[in-house]
Amino acid sequence: MIHCLCSPDNATRTKAPPGSLTKGKVMFAMFRLFELLFGLAFFSLAVVGTAFWIWMLVDCATKETTQGNEKLVWVLIILLTHWIGAAIYFFVRRPKRMTELGV
Repeated sequence: MIHCLCSPDNATRTKAPPGSLTKGKVMFAMFRLFELLFGLAFFSLAVVGTAFWIWMLVDCATKETTQGNEKLVWVLIILLTHWIGAAIYFFVRRPKRMTELGV
């Protein structure tokens, strides 16, 4: 008679005691921890990006000159492209404005 090692009636098979950590439970807990940390990082990035966007929008609206349509164009760029437009304004226009006007 041949016995399969994976059969449920195998007497040599050991079960984990109730309440103990098995490999599956540990992997599930690690996955949940990773999911929580990833969600927290994404949420933090979203909050920082939105704060940066608001800062650049207020900076442009209050300190940009009203000469021509530059102010309107930059406000629309920042409004319509969110943090990408805010980053473009921060790295392209803001340094130029600061050297020209000192503000």
